[in-house]
Amino acid sequence: MTSMEVEIISRETIKPSTPTLPHHRTYNLSFLEQINPRTYTPVVYFYPKEESGSDHNPNFGDKSNQLKKSLSETLAKYYPFSGRIRDRVSIDCNDEGVIFVEARIKVKLSEILEHPKDEVLDLLFTDNLQWNDDSNLTVILAVQVSFFDCGGMAIGICMSHKVADTSTMINFINDWAAITRDHKADQYVSPEFIAATVFPQAEIPLLPQSVIEKGDYVSKRFVFAAPKVAALKAMVCDKVQNPSKVEVVTAFIHRCAISALKSNSGSLLNPSTLLIQTVNLRGRMVPPLPKSSVGSMVWFYAVPTAEDESVIELHDLVTQMKARMAHFCVTYAEKFGKEWPLIFMECMKDSRKLFQKQNLVVYRCSSWCRFPVYEADFGWGKPIWVTIASCVMKNSIFLIDTRNGEGIEAYVNLEKQHMDVFERDAELLAFASLNPSANIDYNM
Repeated sequence: MTSMEVEIISRETIKPSTPTLPHHRTYNLSFLEQINPRTYTPVVYFYPKEESGSDHNPNFGDKSNQLKKSLSETLAKYYPFSGRIRDRVSIDCNDEGVIFVEARIKVKLSEILEHPKDEVLDLLFTDNLQWNDDSNLTVILAVQVSFFDCGGMAIGICMSHKVADTSTMINFINDWAAITRDHKADQYVSPEFIAATVFPQAEIPLLPQSVIEKGDYVSKRFVFAAPKVAALKAMVCDKVQNPSKVEVVTAFIHRCAISALKSNSGSLLNPSTLLIQTVNLRGRMVPPLPKSSVGSMVWFYAVPTAEDESVIELHDLVTQMKARMAHFCVTYAEKFGKEWPLIFMECMKDSRKLFQKQNLVVYRCSSWCRFPVYEADFGWGKPIWVTIASCVMKNSIFLIDTRNGEGIEAYVNLEKQHMDVFERDAELLAFASLNPSANIDYNM
């Protein structure tokens, strides 16, 4: 693919279609949001040219205007997103608006999909906000709409993790898409702002704000096609009841990462490892929280491995993950609603014990699987590909469904010396393809 030329056509600030009411001017953050890192989560949606579109007039201007109008209407529902981060504990809902950039890119969409490259995907987000954790940034949402020579387009979105987790981000995008398709859909958009009520700081000491650890790390994309996911499940199903695709793929990647780590460590270091798996609390609490709940409502459970484990079996890791998840839900998550904050402080106390080992290497996994990322139809069909930007977070694993919903795309970030070993692991490559074309049917 030739180098991309990006031409910025316009840059605007989109404000909500109706002003925020005075009593909503200050939006208080929940305790979970207060300790979140000030980083921006990026996601980009790719749409091919419509069949009815003219080669000479692909209606870029019409689409851009539609998106701006519907975004304004959506922001009136999600009123904090038009504001600015005031401090660690609140948002100033001042209706200053969100960034909206329109760009033209002299390349065909098929070229990007055929050879996905991080440096190209990064051009689809405005202001280099992807994974940016600059504490001076206060904007909550930024959008770049990029139109390609072929008539296709991409919508790149960066949203502050301070106020939104994956569930909130995907809900917002899908609501925006629904209102773009039909402006009357706004009557069905009812986000619920209950995070600070459900998870107040109360008497919990305010912990240091999380930060992204950066360094000489490399991020690579690996795709597990549906048959390969089924094969991984088959490897453990005789010893593990109902293994999920996320469990087997996460455990498999984690095991390969540990192998790469030990290969480079030699006899100088015999590390213990800890896998941190994020959990969407909405469906785990009793009673469950509405899916439309806005905010960051995630916590984690941890899966340790001992330094003396010379061989880690896949089924053992999956079994541990299931057991740790069940323990977390029954012991803590199900009680967060009625016994907050005491049960949460007990949860943190127990978690700290796992982080006290020497030579501990921590891996973090976040799964976007089962979230309806491919449902974002703005009126010109569902996306052909949805992806995130290359992540800079040390030892991180991000999972997202393939378009057919059966496979998994995994974005793995490791130290360069470990990635050099990891990406050549023969067992890994027997089940995963390294950065294949996004045009492939992953059912095959």
